[in-house]
Amino acid sequence: MAGRGGVSQDPTTDKMVWDGYIPPECQSNDSIFRLTADLVWEQAHEPLHWDIDVVKTNGIGPGMAFANELLAIAGESVGAIGLVPCAIGGSHLREWVKGTDRYTNLVERIKASEKNGGKVQGFLWYQGECDAAVEEEAMCYERELTKFFVDLRTDVNHLDLPFIVVKIVTHDFFISPNISFKEEVWRGLEAVTHKLPNVRMVDGPMAVGNFDEGLNEDKGHLNVKSEVKLGKMFAHSFYSNFGHNLTIS
Repeated sequence: MAGRGGVSQDPTTDKMVWDGYIPPECQSNDSIFRLTADLVWEQAHEPLHWDIDVVKTNGIGPGMAFANELLAIAGESVGAIGLVPCAIGGSHLREWVKGTDRYTNLVERIKASEKNGGKVQGFLWYQGECDAAVEEEAMCYERELTKFFVDLRTDVNHLDLPFIVVKIVTHDFFISPNISFKEEVWRGLEAVTHKLPNVRMVDGPMAVGNFDEGLNEDKGHLNVKSEVKLGKMFAHSFYSNFGHNLTIS
């Protein structure tokens, strides 16, 4: 979710670097803003998570493509779009549940985004690769994700907050190089869309297509083309399912 599109390993330094390429679908727009790590609104730009996911190298993610596509299909009726980046790559669901520092920070950022008249309209969730590498975490993913969504809706006072989740593409092979529990996580994600209201899922593998053409060289992260496609899928799912709730702000 933070975005690794355009990120690769520099052969001379072995460091992960972003190539700096920003596709047309991810360009900045006067109507798209982001909430910084310091809880200040600024014009949104790639990499969207540069001051949030600070341990890793960030590149192109789905956020800007989502916002630009939503503007394109909704028109002026959508008003300004405020993106609230919160993702930390390579994290387990257990690191986000109520009681953790990340959960507290997540709630704080959501509430801060509404202080000056904004309204949270939806939540994009792309996570689960780490859980798909650990059997016990994959097996309880449905239960834990359900509780996480219910807790979050309650604590930000939006009991009908829309969630759009991604059917994950890979599992974290650094944790488990030989065994994957990706299908268990798939089933958990699917079950949550039926168990809770206002939860929809977009198909990550469909966004990627052929793995050789849709993933980075590491074969674990989406490349620029796939991130852009996923962002557009987010936008169309959101608008078709929840567009009637949009309010200008």
